[in-house]
Amino acid sequence: MKLAGRYSKMQPSGMVKIFQAIEKMEGVLNLSIGEPDFDTEHDIVDAAARAAKEGFTHYPPLQGFLDVRVAVCDYWKRHHGLDATPEEVYMGVGGIQSPHLALQALLDPGEEVILVEPCFPPYFLQVENAGGVAVPVKTREENGFAPAAADLENAVTPRTRVLLLNSPCNPTGRVISREQMEEIAAFVARHDLFVLSDEIYESLIYKGGHVAFATLPGMKDRTLTMGGLSKSHCMTGWRIGYAIGPAELIRVMTLIAANQTYGLNTLTQKGAVWALEKQDAKLLERRKIFAERMDYVAGRLNKMKGVSCAPAEGAFYLFPSVKGTGLSSEKFVWQLLENAHVATIPGSAFGTSGEGYIRIACTQSLKTLTEAMDRMATFLDSL
Repeated sequence: MKLAGRYSKMQPSGMVKIFQAIEKMEGVLNLSIGEPDFDTEHDIVDAAARAAKEGFTHYPPLQGFLDVRVAVCDYWKRHHGLDATPEEVYMGVGGIQSPHLALQALLDPGEEVILVEPCFPPYFLQVENAGGVAVPVKTREENGFAPAAADLENAVTPRTRVLLLNSPCNPTGRVISREQMEEIAAFVARHDLFVLSDEIYESLIYKGGHVAFATLPGMKDRTLTMGGLSKSHCMTGWRIGYAIGPAELIRVMTLIAANQTYGLNTLTQKGAVWALEKQDAKLLERRKIFAERMDYVAGRLNKMKGVSCAPAEGAFYLFPSVKGTGLSSEKFVWQLLENAHVATIPGSAFGTSGEGYIRIACTQSLKTLTEAMDRMATFLDSL
């Protein structure tokens, strides 16, 4: 068998390598995966089960059921002041499908996409698969890992078509401030760009509120807001995401997806309607729990030899510097896994800006996080 040339030498990412290693080990405290440890609320499950019994077991509308698209619009208006209509919403198979479809719809061969790194690794391959060219822009911790205007200007060319943003950010857990976003918006308008704004962690901000990029002056027609219920509503296994953007882009994304997934699972959509309409109080409860975990872990990390960690801002990730240990990100993570059985992700897996850092997901109980920090402190003392 001959594989396609573009995939024949494909290797697992730095993140996937860790996941694969954990599968072969016992007793690992897993701080590597970005999945809430909470199960989906039972009333969401019940809503999906009722829908099944009511006969919602057939093919769904390709763009998504009208009621779930209305619920998405209401949620974003209620929480973030974003005005949208159901025609401007696409219901996708997980949050990861939205950038894939959008890049397919937006890029001609050779056009460029500016990626703000460190960033979610699949973005790079998605750009390549759409025939585009990924142009990474490095960021710095002292700037909150937000892109500086000068760095964006240095990256843009006549071939630049798209800017991909993510705030709150995976992997850094940092939040781009309104002032920084306004500078980015001015850059976008100046160069006539389109923005893919990954806002999957919009419900998890610990100081202040979330600023939806599309709500900035002049940005609604230039932005695809990408979200989902995996993180906010603990529905990772339900594989439900959505995108909010210009109706013409949503139309083309829907047509492309018709040849790939032919719509989103019917019962998932019906459960999502209930989640979006009825679960606001649960979002606040979980945000408080994640904030407590993040503060605890950051405090422990800042007492460890060779480690420093910025305060928690958003998502459920911390991105501490391990430069003081003298180890590279990858060596640190693998030695921590092998010697202390604590799994994290090397910052270098998210781009060159991540070298010298590791990603810690605070998605385990406080008891587990305490033991993991004890093991990590012992490991560092042994270096």
